[in-house]
Amino acid sequence: MTKLLHFFLGFALIFPAIILHEIAHGYAAYLCGDPTAKWRGRLSLNPLRHIDPIGTIVLPAILILTGASPIGWAKPVPIDLSRTRHPRQALWIIGIAGPAMNLALALVGALLLRQLLPLPFSQSTQLIVRVLAIFTFSNLMLMVFNLVPIPPLDGSRVVTALLPPRLAWEYLRLERYGFLIVLALLNFVPQFGNAIDAAVSWLFNLLLS
Repeated sequence: MTKLLHFFLGFALIFPAIILHEIAHGYAAYLCGDPTAKWRGRLSLNPLRHIDPIGTIVLPAILILTGASPIGWAKPVPIDLSRTRHPRQALWIIGIAGPAMNLALALVGALLLRQLLPLPFSQSTQLIVRVLAIFTFSNLMLMVFNLVPIPPLDGSRVVTALLPPRLAWEYLRLERYGFLIVLALLNFVPQFGNAIDAAVSWLFNLLLS
């Protein structure tokens, strides 16, 4: 597979995974009683409503071109916890919804992949297997990365819901530095990236075993 084809294939597969991740947050908020995302048209499958130029296009493109595992984000859906029936409960439910969507997509990809692997080898089969493998791995990568408990990643929402209110407030103050912390970990702490890659590879092999 040429590098150009690999780029377009990887981008085409990571793009819907990022969009559906964000829609899942909005839909979970709606089920918890907050219709803000629905009112603002953010439960739509129209990708134009969700694109963040950096997180949805530039960052995934750079990572794919450099051979790194693609990660990214869409424009966050608007959420008003004060509209939910049980705000602390809604916080972790909404937070976990995005990674849960990526896990569901990875399970579908792995299930299809397991059906194809025993088939006789052919060029068309090889291409489909490659597509499903990238799709499954990318969704697992998004799931694991977003579960890292650093604000504003989704894992921090679960931690916030479990902490006493005073500690939760202090913890959420890290959010203003969260993106810089994640970038620093990815660039200067190789163990961080290695741990994510190891977790994703283990899950990928588990789904296919």
